[in-house]
Amino acid sequence: MSLCGARANAKMMAAYNGGTSAAAAGHHHHHHHHLPHLPPPHLHHHHHPQHHLHPGSAAAVQAAAAATVKAHHHQHSHHPQQQLDIEPDRPIGYGAFGVVWSVTDPRDGKRVALKKMPNVFQNLVSCKRVFRELKMLCFFKHDNVLSALDILQPPHIDYFEEIYVVTELMQSDLHKIIVSPQPLSSDHVKVFLYQILRGLKYLHSAGILHRDIKPGNLLVNSNCVLKICDFGLARVEELDESRHMTQEVVTQYYRAPEILMGSRHYSNAIDIWSVGCIFAELLGRRILFQAQSPIQQLDLITDLLGTPSLEAMRTACEGAKAHILRGPHKQPSLPVLYTLSSQATHEAVHLLCRMLVFDPSKRISAKDALAHPYLDEGRLRYHTCMCKCCFSTSTGRVYTSDFEPVTNPKFDDTFEKNLSSVRQVKEIIHQFILEQQKGNRVPLCINPQSAAFKSFI
Repeated sequence: MSLCGARANAKMMAAYNGGTSAAAAGHHHHHHHHLPHLPPPHLHHHHHPQHHLHPGSAAAVQAAAAATVKAHHHQHSHHPQQQLDIEPDRPIGYGAFGVVWSVTDPRDGKRVALKKMPNVFQNLVSCKRVFRELKMLCFFKHDNVLSALDILQPPHIDYFEEIYVVTELMQSDLHKIIVSPQPLSSDHVKVFLYQILRGLKYLHSAGILHRDIKPGNLLVNSNCVLKICDFGLARVEELDESRHMTQEVVTQYYRAPEILMGSRHYSNAIDIWSVGCIFAELLGRRILFQAQSPIQQLDLITDLLGTPSLEAMRTACEGAKAHILRGPHKQPSLPVLYTLSSQATHEAVHLLCRMLVFDPSKRISAKDALAHPYLDEGRLRYHTCMCKCCFSTSTGRVYTSDFEPVTNPKFDDTFEKNLSSVRQVKEIIHQFILEQQKGNRVPLCINPQSAAFKSFI
């Protein structure tokens, strides 16, 4: 996984940053050569076997079947249908709601990912959730957030049971990278953290809480570009504090204390807590708070942060508060974070401690975290040779005017208010997919004539 050199443009970036990158330009250039590639992810599949299918399993046959895709002219045209089979290929993992395969787009030969959302129309809750995820995937326009490149043409509504979404193909994810033996330089950590926060700033500006930020949901390609994925649990921020929000969110190790303590209302600060846990995991190469139960999870957090004040616990449920107050009074032990690794410098630990704050109202925001000096070098490296928003000319690099863009307008979820039956949502989704056709590209659809598809049925 290579990171490229960034020395030449340090002065420009330093000027943008009010001088904070000047030091980076001065004393870090001795290692601005190409960093080693991280190895391809398949070397490390044995770490996480439940996420991968074996060829010959029923699921793999299904994968090969559904990955057989053809390009498809609009029904109204009189041309014979252009049948371009997508090469049946390997499953590359599961999302919260569906399996993902790697395939080739027959229109341009590019490798892409195909996600099948199965059993979409079982009940109204499932319908709404899938429609929300679909709308989000089509709404997102940001290089650190996975978005839909295409949605396969649906069949006639009477046969419409599953949805296939095409996204960019990413070679690995942060979970695979963290558990691999590959050394991670401090430059890798900085450029990963920079991109996570850059994507999160965009999502939060859209009014969206991801609610399941974890290493496996941070996809990484061989150039170290990172994209946040899996919006199966994402939802629009609830600004009315009297409205109760569901507790069943966030993988336990990355779950913020306010959720563990049964708070009925939470904010986008829950995502920042998760990022803090991941930052520590990138530094230490092990899960920061690895507990067996939610109660133990809370105990591990208070072991590090100390016993929270009553003010910090104001939104907690009574039982959780009682549990904390019953236990011994704990002093904070934050200096232990310096022992994570030699990369846990003063700047790194300072930023980490701003993320791992018990009281969500005092936790740093994605926007403010991006202004922290620890991330200056990550920003420099990303915009010098990894991003799509800046470009090089014969006279040098031309930088974008906005390094960490936000979205306007916000994501609008009012469409959900009027959804009342499965059939109604099915019709709306069917219509939505037909409207998504981008320009004059040939639409894609599943090819039921393929041998793989027949063997699956």
